[in-house]
Amino acid sequence: MNARTRTALAALTVSTGLVLAGCGDASAGAEGSDHGSADPPATVSGPANPYSGLHLQQPYQKPSFTLTDTTGAPYDFAARTAAGPTLLFFGYTNCPDVCPTTMADVMVGLRTVDPAVAAATTVVFVTTDPARDTPPVLGAFLDQFDADLPTQFVGLTGDQAQVEAAQLAAGVPLAEDMGQTHSALLLLYGTDGEADIAFDAENSGRDIAHDLALVAAG
Repeated sequence: MNARTRTALAALTVSTGLVLAGCGDASAGAEGSDHGSADPPATVSGPANPYSGLHLQQPYQKPSFTLTDTTGAPYDFAARTAAGPTLLFFGYTNCPDVCPTTMADVMVGLRTVDPAVAAATTVVFVTTDPARDTPPVLGAFLDQFDADLPTQFVGLTGDQAQVEAAQLAAGVPLAEDMGQTHSALLLLYGTDGEADIAFDAENSGRDIAHDLALVAAG
């Protein structure tokens, strides 16, 4: 797939506010959703795009929600991620492909970027399968990716209603099939509370590192 084709496809999928991935299944679906309380749909910028990821001309607004972290304590997402860049992803620990691949890309990105930027970045993984992803399960899954990094990944869970509310607040589609069909977007927020950039399966760890550096410098 060439860059022009990918940009066109990205504009089509992200303009709906959604990208759904069926983990372990080549099929994927999409349905409408808002990415902010009253925002128009996101679109992808044209040739002037300075980012390696998907540049959202209508940024996603950082959501407010409180879930349970891997220690069993409440975690206020907006308050705890205010100080630096934030990467947010919704997925589940039993996912055979998209979720571990995305976390591995984040790991590579944080190893590649300036260590000071990596240390200032918060990575949050919210489960779409709260019935199985207890705090200890989430912690064991994320420990595979952050062991040698200057920042520890945050795993969040809650009851089904809380997890669904968090997805809606973030502007991603509600996961389906017991959490196995979920948003494939990795959102990158700056300290201004907006995500101008998202990453998908076509992006690499180096793409994440490149855009993290830009967001941190801005």
